[in-house]
Amino acid sequence: MKTTLHGLVGILLFASLGAVAADVPVAKDTRCYEMRVYYAAPGKLDALQARFRDHTCKLFEKHGMSNVGYWIPADNTNNILVYMLAYPSRQEREKSWKAFGADPAWQQARKASEVDGKLTRQAADVTFLQATDFSPDIKPSAGTATRVFELRTYKCTPNNLPNLLARFRDHTLTLFKKHGITNVGYWTPTDASKGAADTLIYMLAHTSKEAAAESFKNFRADPVWTEAKAASEKAAGGPLTQPTNGVQSVFMLPTDFSPIK
Repeated sequence: MKTTLHGLVGILLFASLGAVAADVPVAKDTRCYEMRVYYAAPGKLDALQARFRDHTCKLFEKHGMSNVGYWIPADNTNNILVYMLAYPSRQEREKSWKAFGADPAWQQARKASEVDGKLTRQAADVTFLQATDFSPDIKPSAGTATRVFELRTYKCTPNNLPNLLARFRDHTLTLFKKHGITNVGYWTPTDASKGAADTLIYMLAHTSKEAAAESFKNFRADPVWTEAKAASEKAAGGPLTQPTNGVQSVFMLPTDFSPIK
């Protein structure tokens, strides 16, 4: 099921993403991830991106924050900028943001950028995430090729998040790779109010939206997938995701300053 990012962030939203290195699960990533969604004021999206490009990203790194990635939804009717940061811990995150906010360089950059008005029209949507034990290692992209990213959110039926995670761990990731889909990262929210008990958030990469459609068509027709899906639902006593808005998808394009492209 496809939805806009605005609908998606109501259910969710990841941190040290940088860019994809391998689709092979690695040691558990214990960092605190944070996904932030900014709503640009009318006509201010380019100026908001310029502030990140010229000032904010560097100041984040200065204060111990890892820039994971920056994206603009492909269908950006709400003038949204989505970005991800990562920190050693939630406690270190608080320290970093306090230092960033007090930095004279940031205060000067913000003031200069807002001479003609604020760049955002409302407070940011923030979701804290933790990587699953099967989430791939994420590093900045090599080369100049730009991919299309797909942010997907699954809402589970009662008590079925562990079963859903097991299906991804044991079957889905391998089958995605088989059908040309790049696994970028997999997370669950850390706060109850954001769906810690029933939500899986993950990101994929494709060469294009058309390639994504073809890959998913082949994935869903794969006998290995149909067997794994049927077996997991039989064991759980029914579908693992909610029938209404249980699966949501948003396609996004990386900004020119995003570490992952």
